[in-house]
Amino acid sequence: MRTRPLKVALLGCGVVGSEVARIMTTHADDLAQRIGAPVELAGVAVRRPSKVREGIDPGLVTTDATALVKRGDVDVVVEVIGGIEPARSLITTAFEHGASVVSANKALLAQDGAALHAAAEEHGRDLYYEAAVAGAIPLIRPLRESLAGDKVNRVLGIVNGTTNFILDKMDSTGAGYQEALDEATALGYAEADPTADVEGFDAAAKAAILAGIAFHTRVRLDDVYREGMAEVTAADFRSAKEMGCTIKLLAICERAADGGSVTARVHPAMIPLSHPLASVRGAYNAVFVESDAAGQLMFYGPGAGGSPTASAVLGDLVAVCRNRLNGATGPGESAYAALPVSPMGEVVTRYHISLDVADKPGVLAQVATVFAEHGVSIDTVRQQGKDGEASLVVVTHRASDASLSGTVEALRKLDTVRGVASIMRVEGE
Repeated sequence: MRTRPLKVALLGCGVVGSEVARIMTTHADDLAQRIGAPVELAGVAVRRPSKVREGIDPGLVTTDATALVKRGDVDVVVEVIGGIEPARSLITTAFEHGASVVSANKALLAQDGAALHAAAEEHGRDLYYEAAVAGAIPLIRPLRESLAGDKVNRVLGIVNGTTNFILDKMDSTGAGYQEALDEATALGYAEADPTADVEGFDAAAKAAILAGIAFHTRVRLDDVYREGMAEVTAADFRSAKEMGCTIKLLAICERAADGGSVTARVHPAMIPLSHPLASVRGAYNAVFVESDAAGQLMFYGPGAGGSPTASAVLGDLVAVCRNRLNGATGPGESAYAALPVSPMGEVVTRYHISLDVADKPGVLAQVATVFAEHGVSIDTVRQQGKDGEASLVVVTHRASDASLSGTVEALRKLDTVRGVASIMRVEGE
């Protein structure tokens, strides 16, 4: 074993960063054996140096992150501060000064992953980011390495624990959206401002990363269709149960049937109770991968939190340090396929549409005619009426988003249709 330690600069010492530092200290001997050399903290960059950080030598703490990553003796920079800047500049500076990087920054990778990979390659350094998607769940490395010889066709997953907790609570208790969100906030599962989670921004960033790796194509955050879950109601869950389904906020990355394009999207969807993802409860994450040779694979576990995310960071740190000792680098960006990303209008799936209609003869015929005129085939229809008003629930066969949008627009013009109560996709067949 080499006795000279590999030096690690830690950017950020919040929930995840402090746990990374703790594990590096308490598991130092084991990590040294696994890597082949000791690892030690060279410095910890923070915004508030006066804060007491248990287990961290105050002499290592600095507010000058740029000076820390420019040090010539730093072998690996661990970035867990999040956001776009200064994280982007710090990472590129680290490459320029000879350090490899381990990051948990999904937003930055989804927006500028190609540029960061290019910078890493230019300077012969590693860029690893297992912790950027699904916390402790090993997902990026299996996609990037274990399935490198296979053809991945679909990645379907629950990649945000906050939203899964809220929807699971609505499903199991009949609570409304706001009530479930309030409970998630009180328990610490949701941030004071939950927008990034409940509006799908967090999941969309993860979808962009997953799609890029799975399909060897550059997929940016702007390429991902995103729809939040604030409009999901208790009535939607009742309808889902009548269909033998539940509702999840899903990240869906697909290769077109002809192989010529890909799609990436995040939105609430009904999913059959028989599908493995339907049983994912609480704040857990799970990702379902479908490929030609391996078939169907499911990855499941805690998707957030200090310890789970730190576990993924430390796994990357061990891999990068081993590469450093061997004078090698691991897999970089694989974007050779360069497939176009199709717009949401071309996505084909099933739909559940709930309409408020007049309770009188001929309504169903009018509605069915509109669907037929727009080339959307109906699978099932359920109608309930009382006192001159009725609800009509239509479940379609597979149709494109564009054709469904045209159908709904035409339905709104019918004088017998009082309103469109909800529209939800049905996935996981």
